[in-house]
Amino acid sequence: MEQALWTRARLGRCGPPLDLLTARFDKHVYAPHAHDEFTVGVCTGGSEIIDYRGSQFRHGPGAIVVLAPGEMHTGGPATTTDGYAYRALYAGPALLTEGVLGGEPHFREPLIDDPELAAALRSAHTDLSACPDPLETESRLPWLLTALARRHSTARPVEDTVPGAGRIALVVRDRLADELLAPPSLADLAASLGLSRYQLLRAFRTTMGVPPYAWLAQHRVHRARALLDRGLRPAEVAPLVGFADQAHLTRWFRRVLGVTPAAYRNSVQDSRP
Repeated sequence: MEQALWTRARLGRCGPPLDLLTARFDKHVYAPHAHDEFTVGVCTGGSEIIDYRGSQFRHGPGAIVVLAPGEMHTGGPATTTDGYAYRALYAGPALLTEGVLGGEPHFREPLIDDPELAAALRSAHTDLSACPDPLETESRLPWLLTALARRHSTARPVEDTVPGAGRIALVVRDRLADELLAPPSLADLAASLGLSRYQLLRAFRTTMGVPPYAWLAQHRVHRARALLDRGLRPAEVAPLVGFADQAHLTRWFRRVLGVTPAAYRNSVQDSRP
């Protein structure tokens, strides 16, 4: 069955939008067109042929496709039987320049073979399409797009060392903990510290071992656990600690503690005298 599902995420609270597309086509062929943004996609099934820069490119599952802003292209099934499926995001050029020098990066070829990065892009796209949390979007996608530009474009990477990384990470951590219901955007935090968002992410990940959204999610889980201990239901707890809904709470509670919040609450209640 042919389908195209769009999700609009935001890069931080009140930040700019970023569109995510999940598509599956059996016969559809795109007319020649171009986008204002970089198109970054990962093939998830079947095979596709893209007309781009005067040549045809065929790709299958696991391939990363990068199409530059303003470049005309088409896309369609490579065979009459398999169709093609992919996940794509549409990123403004600035999202690929934070960790490189020389302005907008140039990709010599549209197809990139990088299984690790492809898996990370697909995972982030899947998670954010299901729950487009602004802090998670801003923590994950700019980092992955920077990695794409640093690894595979002609641009030179910036220096990775961030002076005072430990202090920066603690400032960011404390702001996130203090404002867990409506966390500030990383772009605003970076600007207040005189940094780029890439430098802030680098400093935080180096010091804390996880990106900002993951640290905050764990902090929210610990706060949620205390409320469940007091007898509140998961549906009541989720908005009190900043999760979008009970499903969002459940996803992270299981990741951190290995059990659903409902099962945890029941076990705590059952163990009371």
